[in-house]
This record gives sequence, structure tokens and C-alpha cells, in this order.
Amino acid sequence: MTDNEVVLLDQILAGRQQERVKAIRDDEAFELFAAEQALHGRELSSEEIADGTIGGTNDAALDGVFVFVGGTLLSEDSEVLQSDFKIASVPVGVKIEVWLIQAKRSTSFTETAIEKVADASRRLLRLSEEEQDLLQLYSGAVVLRTGFFRKALRVLAVRHPKVEVHFVYATRGRTGGDNAINTKVKIKAEELERQFSEVVLGSTTGFVEFLGAAELWRRASTVPSYTTELTYQENATSGNSHVALVKLRDYVSFLSEQDGSLRRHIFDWNVRDYQGDVEVNREIHESLLDPGAPEFWWLNNGVTIVCSRATVVSKTYSMDDVQVVNGLQTSHTIHNALRSVEETHFAFDRTVLVRILVTGDDPATRDKVIRATNRQTTVPAASLRATDDIQRDIEAYFLGHDWFYDRRKNFYRNSGKSAERIVSIPLLAQAAMAMGLSRPDNSRARPSSLLKRDDDYRKIFSKEVPVEVYLWLAESQKAVDAFLSSAEVGSPAAERNNLKFHLAMVAATKLVGRPIHSLLQLERAAKDNIPITNAGLDTCLAFLRDSFAKALKETGGTTDKIAKGPAFVDSLVSQMAKELSSGPPK
Repeated sequence: MTDNEVVLLDQILAGRQQERVKAIRDDEAFELFAAEQALHGRELSSEEIADGTIGGTNDAALDGVFVFVGGTLLSEDSEVLQSDFKIASVPVGVKIEVWLIQAKRSTSFTETAIEKVADASRRLLRLSEEEQDLLQLYSGAVVLRTGFFRKALRVLAVRHPKVEVHFVYATRGRTGGDNAINTKVKIKAEELERQFSEVVLGSTTGFVEFLGAAELWRRASTVPSYTTELTYQENATSGNSHVALVKLRDYVSFLSEQDGSLRRHIFDWNVRDYQGDVEVNREIHESLLDPGAPEFWWLNNGVTIVCSRATVVSKTYSMDDVQVVNGLQTSHTIHNALRSVEETHFAFDRTVLVRILVTGDDPATRDKVIRATNRQTTVPAASLRATDDIQRDIEAYFLGHDWFYDRRKNFYRNSGKSAERIVSIPLLAQAAMAMGLSRPDNSRARPSSLLKRDDDYRKIFSKEVPVEVYLWLAESQKAVDAFLSSAEVGSPAAERNNLKFHLAMVAATKLVGRPIHSLLQLERAAKDNIPITNAGLDTCLAFLRDSFAKALKETGGTTDKIAKGPAFVDSLVSQMAKELSSGPPK
């Protein structure tokens, strides 16, 4: 008899396939889904999940690789991987995590799967391995993604990091009861955990987790709660605003998930990331744990929370749609410091000042609060961009056309909207850079830092650009991604990752009839609602693949290096300019 959980899981998977413009292979759909559930508490976007999903030829029996430093997902342009990275910005004892994921649609767990991962990970997690040697054995995507771990560990070795290696094995099988995981598989999993613990002797912990149909279905059915409670000691209220003194014991409880980890999704709208071991955070940490220090709230500006509704019962606030919009550094430092001390430590009885602002459902008011509360200390202009008028205009226009602009990360996904119609700020910026400025190399090479430079931001997001262009860009990039991922095309994960923005540029150029160097050149296509598929994506892909193969042969470079470099793009643009004058690319 079929388990109910398998039926329910298959129903979710079928529903997601139906949401796609073009269905993808069932195996690949399961890999994406499994990676999302394996990292359920991390609140990653659909693009971040897709980037880390690497299954294919020579994949080392891995379908996903994700690396985190201090809880932040690494990408190719992450600061810690750059030559000018300032190591002092990272706290001593920072946690480095590598997550290895294998997903199979089978209804059982096998020894062979674990053995293959054990064999590959010995090399892939070894610092002495050279990338050129690894590329003889494994795909470029596998070497690249595990390389984030190797590079980060080398750079951060002087900060004495704590290392965690996780292997998540997901199938449609059962983890308990009859027909559960057999003893031999469990023994292999224990051996793999011991192997992981030797990656950095004395500093590494290994974990192996099995996710079956029941676990996958349960996680997929669980949405992070934005309704939470906060107990206070004293408070003052004026209209829809509250000020409260909160014991750190109660504030840590407010910040924490049931397993004690940080509730990250309540910081989605904060304009900063955690800055680590910088001076201000060291001072916060010292004032927390110094028994001779004055009251903590005397020395700290406190925390600002916005919510849509707040009620008070017995000195406890119950708040809906909670977001901590100011005080991320304070909150992270409190959470990190008090997780490592005894529950009887005196610091738990200290207090922090918390402002609670009830803004209702008005996003404009929330944005004003975010800007105002973050003007008191220096914040890079890039950090406040999600609150720009142009960003709110784009979100409003998308909503009117049943698309969802994820100006507030994961807001729409956690509201139950289809991932196929959700577009993040970074993805829209990459699409604009590729199709509107003919720089897909930048889109490929700088996924997380594209908006950090003011000049790039102003070129991409401008009131001079009709808002229809942004929706057209989003729809077009999604269409290109769907085309590459479709079962008919069968584009490998590495190729999709390297060429999706280049293909978007080629198709947009063909559609417009000339090279594009301004978003305004896309205005007619956007206002006339001309789909990018009219450019003939299959023909454009054949042209692109041929050009890419020639570049590989002529330069002898790697696929990643060519895709990230301007020379290949310049060659493409020049070739298209010539061919468009006499006919379509061949």
C-alpha cells in the first residue's frame, strides 16, 4: 500500500511542475525541491537554491553544494573569497558550514549513495587538492561550489573557525517504521560522519541526515511564522508605538527557533548584514558579559521592530508580521554571546531597549521607518536601496500583472506565491545588466555584489526607464531560464549557470535588431509585450553554444572563466552586429 506521505509529496511536486512555464525533468525537479527542504531554515531564494543545485555528469554523487560563513551563503563574488578581504571583520570561532545534498526519487536509501559521497568528499574537502586535478575527476560546477569551502577555510584559518560538514540524503522513502533505513546504511552514515569530523581535526563536526517522503512533505508544508511573542519588564505606549525594557533571557527566546538557532527570517528587511568581529560588536559583547559594566540598555541604542499588529496580555506582546529593522548587530551579538554561557549567567537578567512600531499594512510607512532608524549610524547607500521609490514602483507594477517583486526577501514565497512568478532584486538587476546593457559577464560573475556600486545601480534602476521594461526583463529572463531547464533542451546545470544571461542578451539583441546599450532600447518590446521567445531561443542557443565552443578552443580557458570575462561578450556583440545586418545568427 502506498504511504500517504508519498502521495502528498508527489502532489506537491506535480503542482510545482504545473506552475512552470515549461516542465523540467522530474529528477531535476526533485533535486531542486530536496535542496530547498534540506536548507529549509535558511530562507534562501529560489535563485540561490538553483545556483547551488549541480547534479549532472561527473557530479561526485552530489546534487547540491552550499557553503555558509557565519550563516551567510557564499557566492562567487562573496567578500571572503576576494583577495582584498579584511579578515578582522570575521569573529574568532566563526562557523563555516558546507552542505552536501543528494536527492533521488527512489523509495529507499542505499549504501552505494553514501559510499560515493564519502569517496568524493575526501578529495573535494581536502585543502591540498589542486583545482586542475579535481577538474579531471569532477564537473566544473562541483569543483567551483566545493571550492568556496576550501578557499574560505584557507582564508579564515587564523580566526580558528568551527567547521560543520552536513550530508543530506533525500528520497521518497521512509526513515522509520517498516521498510525503513536498513542497518548497513546507518553504519555507512556513521562512518561518513566520522570522516567529516577529520576535515579539520578538533574543529569539525559531521552530520548525516536522511529526509524521506514524510520529512520532505512536512517541511514543504511549514511556513516560517511572522507572528511571535515578546515578554517585557516595563513599557510605555503612545498610539501605535511602544517602548519596552526586555530581559535578555526573553529577547533571546524571541530571537530563537525551537532548536536554539537564530530566527533569520525576522531580519529579512534589515538593511545590513551581520558585520562580525568589528569594534562595535566587540564592545556590545564585552558590555554584555562584564559584571562590572553599567546596565546594558544604557550603553546600547536598542532594537526597532515593525509589525502590522500588536496586542498586550500579561506583559507579553503578541505581534504579527514581525521584522527587526534596526538592531541586527545587537541582536546577533546577544544571541551569539548568550548561547555559549550557562542559563544561570547574570547577563540573562540584563535588559535591552526595544521599540515596537505598528505600521499596519502600509509598506511606504515601513520603508520610512527603516530609512529613519538607519540614518543614525553610517550605512552604505546600497543597503537602503530596497526602500527606494523606484523599487516600490516596480513592486506595485508587478503586483498589478500577477508577478511578485521580492523587494523584501522571501516575503511572497512565505505568503504562498508561486516561485515561478517571484523575481528577486538581484535577479532583476542581472537581467537588466545582461539584456539592457549587454554585460552578461557581469551578471554571471557578480551575482551578489552587482548593486553595491552606485554607478551600476543608477544605470539599472532609474525613473527614466518605463516600469514596463522591468516587468519585460523579469518575464524574459524567467522564460530563458525555463527554456534552458526544459526537458526538451536538456541543458546541463553548469551550462545553464554559465550561459543563461548570455542567451538572454543574444535573444534580446536579435529581437531589437541591434546591440543594446541602454534599457530604453527595450521600451518598444516591453510596451508592445513582445515575448523574448519570438527571437527563436533554440536558434540563439545554437549560435551561443557554437561561439562558446570556439572560445574554449581558442583560449584554452575554463568554461567559468570565459563566461565571466568581457572578451567573450565583446566578441559575441561584434559578431551579432555584423550578422544582424545581413540576417539572423547562424
